[in-house]
Amino acid sequence: MGAWALVGEAVVDPTTEPFVRASGESAIDYYTKRPNVMALIYKSLSGMSEPLMRELLQLYDGFHGVDTLVDVGGCNGVSLRMIMAKFPNVRSGINFDLPDMVANAPNIPGVTHVGGDAFTSVPAGDAIFIKWVLLAWTDEECKVVMQNCHKALPVDGKLIVCEPVVPELTDDSRRTRALLGGDIFIMTMYRTKGKHRTEEQFKQLGISSGFPRFRAFYVDPSMAVLEFQK
Repeated sequence: MGAWALVGEAVVDPTTEPFVRASGESAIDYYTKRPNVMALIYKSLSGMSEPLMRELLQLYDGFHGVDTLVDVGGCNGVSLRMIMAKFPNVRSGINFDLPDMVANAPNIPGVTHVGGDAFTSVPAGDAIFIKWVLLAWTDEECKVVMQNCHKALPVDGKLIVCEPVVPELTDDSRRTRALLGGDIFIMTMYRTKGKHRTEEQFKQLGISSGFPRFRAFYVDPSMAVLEFQK
């Protein structure tokens, strides 16, 4: 069978996401088909996002000068709500996610919830924000989405990415262990090819997607705001 294995009478592809092997469908499909589960997802994502966003907004001021901000993979829009409260110059927010993910998103003043597929296109804005999304995708998938973001931005527009960043060299520090633990979680729970990346790997992804300028701002030792400018 080579790399394939038999479970009962079914042939299992080892590259299949573990969640799919266990439930027969992807995690997103599972969530969106069950309103009670989706409500828990909204609550849990807000609980994780809000502390990080508070810290991010204290340390990063790159939203100045932005009138329309697009949040790719924004789910319930909590990040946009917090950004717009901190930066009143952001008068229009577009919360962009899969249609089922935004179908029951709450009403937020100034925010429009838009369903779509970032692998096809991304709504236009002065800046685009992506948080905790690229870690679930392969390099090629990231490149497709980042190229679509590049097309949606004006000259000098920014793609602002918030993701874990692993060190170039590992050690036995708490930071490294936490990052590598998160990396293993992503690979085993959601995507067998998803991964955390180093700062240099993010920089090269940006260059290959059309972004010649790159800066990194560390919110804490493990989480960074990565700014790609067109």
